[in-house]
Amino acid sequence: MASTPVQGDRPYWLAWSQIPGLGSVLLQRLAERFGSLGEAWVQPLTEIGRVEGIGPSLLETIGATRPNIKPAIFLFHHMQHNPQFWTPADADYPRLLLESHSFPPVVYYQGVVDVAENQGLRPMVAIVGTRSPSEYGRRWTRKLTTILIQQGFTIVSGLAQGIDTEAHRTCIELGGRTIAVLGTGVDVVYPYRNRALYGQIQQVGLGISEYPTGTLPDRQHFPRRNRIIAGLCRAILVMEAPLQSGALITANLANEDGRDIYVLPGSLDNPSALGCLGLINKGAQVILGEDHLLEMLGAMPHYRPNLAEQLSLLTPPPPDLDPELQSILQIVATDPLPFDVIIQKTQLSTATIASGLLQLELMGLITQIPGMRYQRC
Repeated sequence: MASTPVQGDRPYWLAWSQIPGLGSVLLQRLAERFGSLGEAWVQPLTEIGRVEGIGPSLLETIGATRPNIKPAIFLFHHMQHNPQFWTPADADYPRLLLESHSFPPVVYYQGVVDVAENQGLRPMVAIVGTRSPSEYGRRWTRKLTTILIQQGFTIVSGLAQGIDTEAHRTCIELGGRTIAVLGTGVDVVYPYRNRALYGQIQQVGLGISEYPTGTLPDRQHFPRRNRIIAGLCRAILVMEAPLQSGALITANLANEDGRDIYVLPGSLDNPSALGCLGLINKGAQVILGEDHLLEMLGAMPHYRPNLAEQLSLLTPPPPDLDPELQSILQIVATDPLPFDVIIQKTQLSTATIASGLLQLELMGLITQIPGMRYQRC
């Protein structure tokens, strides 16, 4: 990113994201020109129109949409249906994703948050490929996923049929951690046949999306979600991909963000391998086996195997808090704690606990997971 997000800008990232045609690049330009998105929100249209990339049509859209949104009120109501999301103003917004050239202004999530992942300290690898893989592609997806899980990697994929499903399922079977990036809301499963798998993913990992809850499948959403898969990871593994493939879109986006691309070699006789061979021809690294892949990943500048030492750096002393917030924070540990147990342990009122938990979550000190449970970040 060109500039550091302002912490108080959370309502404004959400508000600006409601205006069609405004992506992260233009939002960064607005923040840079006016000092923050909050300050940009109150600027007259004549000033906003001076920002590069905002033409007459988009300016007209801003003028028609902005008066209907009160950022603080919109944030409050939005959270009633979408309680779990990050914006670049939040400390927990995934750091690697924030470094990508087209990061989403809002990322919704559902499942178990791992702070090490968000801080870029736990290595993450994307595994993508065709929806109709050969047995060879399935077998090597399982083999490479297995070795990566054993080495402590988080596996990121798109919950699609084929290679994605194989990677996610192998993670679940081995007790590893996996993230599914969706082209729907985090409460909508597509394809529907993966509903049970997605439920299992949320028990140990995350489902994330740039679309709010209730968003149904749309053919335009899936190519766009590929940039999130690429942005979350230092490396992308393309297992099998035909010449017209979403996996190739992911690889190209990863290349634009300077990420490493590794490809499983295939046969010229296999149409599902032709996209992979094309990537190799353009300079992608060839995977010659499990040990060879680990050797290449070990050379990544941001991968350090001593994860335990890195995790010890993740617990800074909490800031000065009101006594009630401090008492709640002391109760909430790294293991998930139900809402009613927090009430019992603190002896505070339900309203006080609900308000306190929301404040602590907005401060990035705790996170909510399904089942009204809370854990320390």
